[in-house]
Amino acid sequence: MFDKDKIPKHVAIIMDGNGRWARERKLTRTAGHLEGVKRVKEIVKTAAELGLKVITFFAFSTENWSRPKREIGMLMRYLDNFLVREVKEMDKNNIRFKVIGQDEPLPLETQKKIKEAERKTKDNSGLTVVLALNYGSRQEIVNAAKKFAYSVIRGDNKPDDLDINLFSRYLFTAGLPDPDLLIRTSGEMRISNFLLWQLSYAELYFPNKLWPDFRSEDFKSAIAEFQGRERRFGGL
Repeated sequence: MFDKDKIPKHVAIIMDGNGRWARERKLTRTAGHLEGVKRVKEIVKTAAELGLKVITFFAFSTENWSRPKREIGMLMRYLDNFLVREVKEMDKNNIRFKVIGQDEPLPLETQKKIKEAERKTKDNSGLTVVLALNYGSRQEIVNAAKKFAYSVIRGDNKPDDLDINLFSRYLFTAGLPDPDLLIRTSGEMRISNFLLWQLSYAELYFPNKLWPDFRSEDFKSAIAEFQGRERRFGGL
């Protein structure tokens, strides 16, 4: 049983291992990504049942554009299908959908579908599902610094006004709680330029399972592990 008072408000997930999962089964990388999409749907359902407020999936990084064009095209098609089918289902279940990251160079049609999905679900009050798409945390921090600098030039702020809370308002995640727990599947122990500012006090969990094998029970095990840890936030 879970302690309802210790359910993390926000869980962030680096979905690692689709390619390796497919390779181990002598399948195409496409098959691995397709199975990975199924896990997103399963984990979203479980997160909503447990009462989480936010769950963020690292779907596509700014570095992923270096992958083969064929694979990128396939990932964009999967994304378009997700935006049409799964977001419709999320809306029925009172789930809010949000994307963080840079618009360019995402296809214009994909950008339109993202905006429509966000608009359609913006008033939903249940779980918020966030996709980090064309996202890189260092660039996010640089962009936030630029936005604040321009606000100073406009006269909206003074340099001495800047503190942690104000700076957070210029990040893609403005208005969202920082993650309490980061899960990275496949056993790799790296953050990989993901939510560097926001993960400052998050608990880290690195299961050995590849993402397509990471099921609802595995997610619950991560929550149970989180609840067993003592979080001091720098104190005694």
